[in-house]
Amino acid sequence: MSETNKMTLIASKGTFDWAYPPFILASTGVAMGKEVSVFCTFYGLNLLLKDLSKLRISPQGNPAMPMKMPFGPKWFQAINFGPKIPNVMWNIPGLELFATSMMKKTMKNNGVATIEELRQVCIEMGVKFIACEMTIGLFGYSREDFIDGIEYAGAATYLDVAHHSTQDLFI
Repeated sequence: MSETNKMTLIASKGTFDWAYPPFILASTGVAMGKEVSVFCTFYGLNLLLKDLSKLRISPQGNPAMPMKMPFGPKWFQAINFGPKIPNVMWNIPGLELFATSMMKKTMKNNGVATIEELRQVCIEMGVKFIACEMTIGLFGYSREDFIDGIEYAGAATYLDVAHHSTQDLFI
């Protein structure tokens, strides 16, 4: 592939809702014929863990997040509860898990692939995932915590990859 057809992404967020953008952009980039690398650092390392079941949505402090119910009559599903729920309510134990389960149900109802499915598609399409070694040490992870087939490198190595890219995205 030519140097002008390379794309890099930095994934620094690791919540359920922030797992989708890097996988969607990476798989789309590869489908468009680009060589794609994703550098996962800080909370973005969560996207490379073997077990993704602990990923949650964090509605706290996220006023842009729509909160619609994925069940019930159409008029009920059309109500956006997000602006109606004060931020302080998200501190109640269990509401973050509730929001995550509602989002998963909404995605399933709309035929959206799971995070695991999207990640697998990326791997099969040849997306190169790079886990930040400094962050792995900082958070006490070991290489056994992560999926097979990824690379481990520091920021300098990633910056060299990004230097040869024509498209860089920070997510």
